[in-house]
Amino acid sequence: MVKGNWIVAMTGASGAIYGVRLCETLLASGRDVHLIISDAGWRVLSDELGWDAARRKQTLESKFAGLPGKLIHHPVQDIGASVASGSFRTAGMVVVPCSMGTLSGIARAASDNLIERAADVMLKECRPLLVVPRETPLHAVHLENMLTLARLGARIIPAMPAFYHKPQSLAEVVDFLVGKVLDQMGVDHDLYRRWGEPDEQR
Repeated sequence: MVKGNWIVAMTGASGAIYGVRLCETLLASGRDVHLIISDAGWRVLSDELGWDAARRKQTLESKFAGLPGKLIHHPVQDIGASVASGSFRTAGMVVVPCSMGTLSGIARAASDNLIERAADVMLKECRPLLVVPRETPLHAVHLENMLTLARLGARIIPAMPAFYHKPQSLAEVVDFLVGKVLDQMGVDHDLYRRWGEPDEQR
């Protein structure tokens, strides 16, 4: 397994801040991130975080500048990208946030774009695939698609915050969810206080 090389995909579901924070944390730890953002994902980044979706390369360079890890951006329609092949070794992939449309595409192995293709590669190569759906309420097809992926070995991590650690800011709410994703990735972090852990141990 390639421990320092992760694929992160961001789609058109609300919750772009989760994907951004995950990228920041991975890059800050010195890991490489292969980032794929759907067109709808760029729209959400613009609407929720004020990112300039018209100048994508420059925006990414400015937002993640100065971090020790390497960010490699792949356009969502580039199905010939390195991460589209099973021969390209990665530690795994996280789709965060994951829209119901992308969830459906991955569950039926559609491979209509690079996000769906890279996720399909993870499943066929038996590599970790983590999916962070962000939708409510959920109807039966949403739930069936999640069950399909879970049966294939994907980890389903809904964007559900917890409050036992008494978050004092939106950033702490975000860090809890991102920390839960990192736990499933096997990446050490101190983003939130674990149950039974005193504050001074963080």
